[in-house]
Amino acid sequence: MASESIDKIITNEEFLPLVQKASLEFFKIYNFFLSDSPEFTKKFYSNLMNESDHFEIFFDDHGARQNKAWTFFAELVASVRNFAIASFQLRHLIDRYPDYNTGESENEKSEFLAEANKTLNFFNESIKSLFNAADFEARSLNFGITKDKISSEEFKEVAVNKRLPHNADEEIVRDEEERILELSRKYRKVSKIFREENLGKKRGDNELLDLIPLKIDEKKAQKIKNMVHGVQSDYDTYVKNTSAEKTNEHLKKLRGFISLPLHLMEMVRWLSHFYERHEDEIRKGEVKGKIASIIDKNVLLDRIVNFALYYSDRYLQKGNAIAEKILTSYVKNIKYELPVPHPVGFHARPATYISLIVNEHGTDVYLVIDSQRFNAKSVLSIMEAGGLIADRGLKTVVFEGDKRVLDDIKILSEHNYCEECDIPRELNYVRILRNIA
Repeated sequence: MASESIDKIITNEEFLPLVQKASLEFFKIYNFFLSDSPEFTKKFYSNLMNESDHFEIFFDDHGARQNKAWTFFAELVASVRNFAIASFQLRHLIDRYPDYNTGESENEKSEFLAEANKTLNFFNESIKSLFNAADFEARSLNFGITKDKISSEEFKEVAVNKRLPHNADEEIVRDEEERILELSRKYRKVSKIFREENLGKKRGDNELLDLIPLKIDEKKAQKIKNMVHGVQSDYDTYVKNTSAEKTNEHLKKLRGFISLPLHLMEMVRWLSHFYERHEDEIRKGEVKGKIASIIDKNVLLDRIVNFALYYSDRYLQKGNAIAEKILTSYVKNIKYELPVPHPVGFHARPATYISLIVNEHGTDVYLVIDSQRFNAKSVLSIMEAGGLIADRGLKTVVFEGDKRVLDDIKILSEHNYCEECDIPRELNYVRILRNIA
């Protein structure tokens, strides 16, 4: 015997009073948008996120996305929510930017804030356009929207210029040094993804369509954001309020370079979600086409790529330089005397392999000849040292730096720097880096 459905099918007439009641707070925000010179604060966007989320859940609970009459309206509400989340993240960044201690020039700061406000203006116009479409659709569905609006007093931000003294006891963290080294390495992995995949490159209109979703999509943006969030979590758990944070100037700076890409990548995630779900180039259909006609696709892609991804990369690479300084500050330097490559010394191939090893680890390593020190991160510097080694007829040379890095260079030297053989299994990452380069 077939089981009886627990769902009750209701008519459109029965649904109208339900949706009218559920729409009250949502459309109060719309009316606020239409008022003269509305102020869009973080509290405002938080409220918009919550109300659009509640309204979207209402539609999902009533199966509106599967109903011909209501699916477009439900998608409009979901789209407002996407832009509300992105706007909240960006408003937070703009508000907190002065506290991030980026050390940027005044021109760099002005440039970022100008681009950020340009992007936020686009978000606001997009939200307003989606609201306008929702208003029109509501009237075509025969339900009237409220004329009430939220009060701007509810969302005024209070400037905080008074703070409690920073006198909390320093916390003691077990294995503090190793925790700091590990979070620095994790940070470098994220910055490496952007470098290797060239995600931070500014692109023209004709290149934007080739990037999303082929090279980065919602899932990848979420993965990168989660990686950055993991670093932030490690920092707040193992570094915040410790003696190391108070005494190491690089640690204090790194926290800001964690927060900036974290919020920017959260924006990329939600904007990519909107683009992939609603743009008619990806998903065909009448509703998708309607949504796509409301939001300027080219501007949307430009803000994802030339703002959010561009500045994520910029701050990740600046943070990467700081992470390398942190790694170097905690390294216990040692020296290895290693053989010179046979038969032609430190020419391009061995110099490249050594440079790849050193740059992968991120700490400073030097090739030392008497009192001269050559930076092993640089292929040209190693080859310069190679010329001096050849002139002097040296058979061995001293490397100085982090033991972890020197151990890998030692493995390379035991295989004659791979002059006549493939890269050993222990250095498989060098093979991967060589193939990428």
